[in-house]
Amino acid sequence: MGKGTLLYAQSGGVTAVINASASAVIQTARAKKIKVLAAKNGILGALREELIDTSKMSLAQVKALAHTPGGAFGSCRFKLKSIEADFARYQRLLEVFKAHDVRWFLYNGGNDSADTALKLSQLASSSGYPLTCIGVPKTVDNDLVLTDCCPGFGSAAKYTAVSVAEAALDVAAMAETSTKVFVYEVMGRHAGWLAAAAGLAGKSADAAPQIILFPEIAFDEAKFLAKVKATVDKVGYCVVVVSEGLRHANGKFVAESEGSVDAFGHSQLGGVGPLIASLVKDKLSMKVHWTVPDYLQRSARHLASKTDLAHALAVGKAAVEYALKGMNGVMPIIVRTSDRPYRWKVQAESLDNIANAEKKMPADFISRDGYGITAACRTYLEPLIKGEAPPPYGADGLPKYVSPKFSLLATKLPRFTG
Repeated sequence: MGKGTLLYAQSGGVTAVINASASAVIQTARAKKIKVLAAKNGILGALREELIDTSKMSLAQVKALAHTPGGAFGSCRFKLKSIEADFARYQRLLEVFKAHDVRWFLYNGGNDSADTALKLSQLASSSGYPLTCIGVPKTVDNDLVLTDCCPGFGSAAKYTAVSVAEAALDVAAMAETSTKVFVYEVMGRHAGWLAAAAGLAGKSADAAPQIILFPEIAFDEAKFLAKVKATVDKVGYCVVVVSEGLRHANGKFVAESEGSVDAFGHSQLGGVGPLIASLVKDKLSMKVHWTVPDYLQRSARHLASKTDLAHALAVGKAAVEYALKGMNGVMPIIVRTSDRPYRWKVQAESLDNIANAEKKMPADFISRDGYGITAACRTYLEPLIKGEAPPPYGADGLPKYVSPKFSLLATKLPRFTG
């Protein structure tokens, strides 16, 4: 296929299947006789010239990535600004790419990663350097536009639905003399997809979760408390699922920490689950338990969706194929062609149409009272959690995850201090 190397990097919060995409990238490139480098800790590794030669990995290790959670090469929360504002960093990236003959750059992440890949493709084009940039979709938030779903979401959704169903059985058993209300917090800053997935646990009107609090619906304290009380009076207990991005009517996050932001510049959320639990306890004098699964919901490879794994492998393979065809500034997306039976395909979409946009829950996916999911939402979600893809287990009863030890390539450039 000619000279040149391919650089792969992971970005943002990792998932149960992001390493599956990495595995597909490496295997597909190897089949094309293309050398694959991986940046340590995402775009930071590229800036620092901390690069890993994946050819040192055995085929068994590469294949084992597909059933290993986390981010094998390290990820980061580091957002590049505009080319003008961050020109020195973008120039440094091109210098690193040139030094290591990187002709193809694949960035595996969400919205901010798509934006970075887009800007790099534009800068390389304007500077005359032959670089093809591809965004590889990933996010448990499921908020990338145009793609039917995001690799990583299906497995997190499956974990959420199963966990809520199991916890609800526990609460129901103890409700007579103990916990009346159980609050389960899920990820989702602006979009309620994971919160909606919890709704798959309940198949009837009174089944848990009886209340889902979406970021798309302004929080009404009085209405919520009345719903909790009515549910406990009728059912005996109440399971509440709340998205971390729940907002007041004025748009402010319920759990927003004043003045605090994360590494991407997003408002730092402090944990809405315990806040909702305290509200119920203080206002209704009911015994409440709460949980914040946090990293568990995105790292639970033991409960991964088989469909999600297939998506992650497919976009990794397609990303390499698009790169080698010179399809600059695109992302492989999932296109649903049928609900029943569920069928899908992968196709290319311009990063111009994806970066800096956000897919929220459609109004017709949320029930009229704002506390549940509709049949249309269930039809959309159910195929995404279908099938099991358990990792292999060892004699010790634990999953056989792989954690390769990497050594970095020798640097060719002065140390970056920007």
